[in-house]
Amino acid sequence: MRIALVTLFPELVRSAVAHGVLGRALQRGLASVECVDPRQWATDAHRTVDDRPYGGGPGMVGTPGPWAAAIDSVATAGLPRIHLSAQGEKFDQAMARQFAAGPGLVLVASRYEGLDQAVVRLLPGALGDERSSEEESFTAGRLDWPHYTRPVEWEGRKVPTVLQGGNHALIRRWRLKQSIGRTWLRRPELLQSSGSGRALSAEDNALLQEYLAEREVEDNG
Repeated sequence: MRIALVTLFPELVRSAVAHGVLGRALQRGLASVECVDPRQWATDAHRTVDDRPYGGGPGMVGTPGPWAAAIDSVATAGLPRIHLSAQGEKFDQAMARQFAAGPGLVLVASRYEGLDQAVVRLLPGALGDERSSEEESFTAGRLDWPHYTRPVEWEGRKVPTVLQGGNHALIRRWRLKQSIGRTWLRRPELLQSSGSGRALSAEDNALLQEYLAEREVEDNG
């Protein structure tokens, strides 16, 4: 099995995988782990791989060029690309067996807004801006909204116009709508009033219906 990991900390990963069950599997030739750093594809002297988010707010967002190039460099035919994110499907034993039966996989480990969530980041002083932990998936009982950074257009995909302006009320409304819509599509149980879910307000419901209507228009061309 071939495992390729796209990460900003390749040396840290190489040290960690040398131990335990994974380390023994590597020694026996049952699997291989390779790391690739997106900084190798950065085009400036500082090897920049992130930028500020459109629409304002804390944290940084990964720039698409270096990350896409790093992924493409190891994503050979037949290898699924897995982005490690709090917004993804829950990893379970069935998924593990599915991956184990394949030729390998490409793991993308990020540390940017909308992608990385961990316990330590919630400790006071761990983040450069404490608002980063207040505006991410699950903090408000919903998944995070999409994050965008420069360039304004990349491979035919553009930053939403509302985020390019300075109307904070419209930006807040767009982000809330995207957060509710994403949660409805990916983790609907989080929006249920029973159990641990959070009931939708009248505004939430209106934004959800607007989100679903917009997706229907997009799907129908």
